[in-house]
Amino acid sequence: MEVTSFSSSTTRVLPYTQLNFTSITNSPSKINLYNNCSKGNLFPSLQSSPATFTVSKSFSCKAVHSANKDTIFTPKVKGFGDEDVRVFELSSLTALSPLDGRYWNKVKDLAPFMSEYGLIRFRVIVEIHWLLMLSRIPEITEVPSFTDETQQFMQGLIDKFVVADALEVKKIEKVTNHDVKAVEYFLKEKCLSHPEISKVLEFFHFACTSEDINNLAHALMLKEALNKVLFPVMDEVIGAMCTMAKDYAHIPMLSRTHGQPASPTTLGKEMAIFAARLSRERQKVSQIELLGKFGGAVGNYNAHIVAYPEINWPKIAEDFVQSLGLTFNPYVTQEPITNNHIHHSSIKVSKSVRVGRGLWYSGTSKKCHVQQIEPHDYMASLFHSVIQFNNILTDFDRDIWGYISLGYFKQITKAGEIGSSTMPHKVNPIDFENSEGNLGKANAGLSYLSMKLPISRWQRDLTDSTVLRTMGEGLGHSLLAYRSTLQGIGKLQVNQTRLDEDLNQSWEVLAEPIQTVMRRYGVPEPYEKLKELTRGRAVTEESMRVFIQGLDLPQEAKANLLKLTPHTYIGAAAELARTIDTTLNLVNGFRGV
Repeated sequence: MEVTSFSSSTTRVLPYTQLNFTSITNSPSKINLYNNCSKGNLFPSLQSSPATFTVSKSFSCKAVHSANKDTIFTPKVKGFGDEDVRVFELSSLTALSPLDGRYWNKVKDLAPFMSEYGLIRFRVIVEIHWLLMLSRIPEITEVPSFTDETQQFMQGLIDKFVVADALEVKKIEKVTNHDVKAVEYFLKEKCLSHPEISKVLEFFHFACTSEDINNLAHALMLKEALNKVLFPVMDEVIGAMCTMAKDYAHIPMLSRTHGQPASPTTLGKEMAIFAARLSRERQKVSQIELLGKFGGAVGNYNAHIVAYPEINWPKIAEDFVQSLGLTFNPYVTQEPITNNHIHHSSIKVSKSVRVGRGLWYSGTSKKCHVQQIEPHDYMASLFHSVIQFNNILTDFDRDIWGYISLGYFKQITKAGEIGSSTMPHKVNPIDFENSEGNLGKANAGLSYLSMKLPISRWQRDLTDSTVLRTMGEGLGHSLLAYRSTLQGIGKLQVNQTRLDEDLNQSWEVLAEPIQTVMRRYGVPEPYEKLKELTRGRAVTEESMRVFIQGLDLPQEAKANLLKLTPHTYIGAAAELARTIDTTLNLVNGFRGV
């Protein structure tokens, strides 16, 4: 039996989790799930534990849960003998998503924010900050102000939160079968021995529904992932295009409209177009407000008001959401409240007052009434903007692919690389193809999120919960695409010879300026004369010069036309490319952050 061993150079262990398949015998074998934690290490380096498996047989298998939740039984697999042994660990070879396998090194920067660990960590942040907020409300005497030492302790729970802590939460979730409640219990356990916090443990998650915690956690995940990972790479892509625009500003290139020769441009000007387009879309993404709500089970502050009717809970919720760097969701029109019921009206409340029994409005408020969930409209807008950025980059990838195909760009080769398994000469534009493919995959996922997330039955259903866990997929494929494009740009080398060849063979493109000058000086039927000369016919430098010499034009105008060549007929393209920096205004981070 042939057994192949893979060392750490060929496998990657996903953080702290490992699956072991023991010998498959007549009795069902066990797959043990265990921790391999280092509390101070968030994402450990590659580990050297080998993975061995049989390569001589094909097989399929299934796993079923045992009574022990830490153990999975695998039935005997058809095609395996009793002597077969398969040791299996979750690695780059076995991950279901290529983002977690083949492409991990290019997207792992997103993991602290968009992973299950990231979601748990941001839930912890929201829960701790809410308890701190409660301690600052004078009417809540049961939660006195915390000392500086206690506040530092709570901040430490956030700053020192590592994967081992997230695994503790997951262990609790095995019992609760509720992920947010598991976070609450985790924090209570962490603070059980603290002299101050232990007295107010039940104020963790006070008056909250799970969605209060989740919607803020998801917004913070997006905020951090975009600000710290995606925006810098987006800007790097735009910056690379700006550099290309300026470096190639003076290099004339034959344009192609409908795939046919057209008025010349410069290579730099075409790069500047993409830099400007992407910059505008990048701004739109960064200017979208990340919204949050914090109104309790169905958004009416029901439990809050019963417990502390004298407190202006809508204002507290607004201040809390804003303290996290988010925008409080104001998605209901101005409607006064009487006896806790909402009546349609355009009346505005001009100052902070209590209306009815215990419910407050503050200022010209439009921000008190929400349902249980934050409706995710801002997410739809955000993802649509990312989709449009990706669409523009897809256009760039395809254009560069075409320029490489025409020979306008060469690709710098790397020793040892192979372009084709059978054609040794090939140097394929694989980076731009990889980018295009991943942009399509990203847009498919982000498009679904944009369409699905704003839809929820009545006050809420749970369909958004599972879908929101896939946000990292769309952003991950986007990030992978951006980095592939950058890698491809880094290999490009202008082939001046090919650019010149096409221009020298396309004298017919001067028909446009000639007929335009003829119009100026009243020559009859200028368009028709040039059409007769050029359409469907071979045009040379000599034939074009003969035609110009025979025109009834002022001598100066005729001399200027005779000076024109396909290389010099580029208009303001070079200047437009050189000044691209003045048209760009990259916005770093979300507004107000």
